Formats: sequence, C-alpha cells, structure tokens
Amino acid sequence: MDRPLILYLHGFCSSPASWKSRLLGEEMARRGLAGHFVCPQLSPVPDEAVACADRLIAKAGGDVVLVGSSLGGHYANHLAEKHGLRAVLVNPAVTASLDLGRFAGEHANFHSGEKFTFTEAHGQQLKAQIRQPHPERYWLLVEEGDEVLDYRQAQAFYAGCRQSVLAGGDHSFTKFPDFVSQIIEFAGL
Repeated sequence: MDRPLILYLHGFCSSPASWKSRLLGEEMARRGLAGHFVCPQLSPVPDEAVACADRLIAKAGGDVVLVGSSLGGHYANHLAEKHGLRAVLVNPAVTASLDLGRFAGEHANFHSGEKFTFTEAHGQQLKAQIRQPHPERYWLLVEEGDEVLDYRQAQAFYAGCRQSVLAGGDHSFTKFPDFVSQIIEFAGL
C-alpha cells in the first residue's frame, strides 16, 4: 500500500456508526480515499478488540495511522506503541487513571442495542494494555467540557505530545468536524 491506512477505533458502547467515524469515512470517500479508511466493530472484550485491530494492521501491509476516540484512544495508544505507529487521540480514556470498576456490569451498544457485560477481568485486560506513549507519535484532541472523562488526565498522560485542548464541548468532541481535514493531513493523505 503506497498511501497510509486510517484505522478508526471507536469507543466503549459505540460502533462504526458513530458520527465521528461516519464523518471521517465520508470525507475520505469524497476525496477518493475510501479504500484507505477502515473502522471495524470492536468487541467489548478488550483483548479481542486489540486482536481485531492487530489483524487489520497486519493486513494493511504498510503505514497505518490510528484515530481513537474514548476507549478507542486507549487502544490506539497501545497499538501505536506496539507497532510504532502514529495516532490521533480524541477525548481518550486514560485507563491508568480510571477506576475501571465503575464500568462493571451490563451495557448496551449505543447503535445496535446489543447488550454485553463488562467484567473485572475485562478491566484487568485494559490495565495490562497500558503503554507509556512516545510523544512524537501522538496528536491529542480534548475538550474541557468532557462530562465522562477528565481531560486533564489525558493532558498529563500525553505530556510532550502535540495537544489541542479546546474550551467547552463534551465527550463526543463537538468540534470534530473542524479537525477532519487536519486528521487526514496528519495521516499523510
């Protein structure tokens, strides 16, 4: 593959139908780059989600740039360090700072309604995936109004990385449309 692949990793309870994934995928298609964008449905089981992304990275056979939102940001960090990739992190979950016990229990996918149970073992899988970031690989996008995750945890964990910290907003990262072109440029497309 002569051009990079953007691998979008959605968040907890989300899917490829998320508005950010759709918006980025639509812009890629508009530019004739649809074949350079993929957003898989990630398993709610952390080790399975990473294994799925690992397979896609191996299949790409070239440069991959990760875009991870929320829990997908955690996965993007793990995979960027494992494979030496670059990543854009959008209001990412910093699992090193989270009480993962608060997520234990039954949840439903926002788009499909499919139910799943997040267990203590899943939390342990996430903790085992934590990797210290190499700052030159990352671009952190956070909104201070994130009501789910404390943006300051991401600022601290990704200290030294390129950071765009925006006032207001919420966990969905309301200003994402303003960054789509820049994300594609960051990927080298």
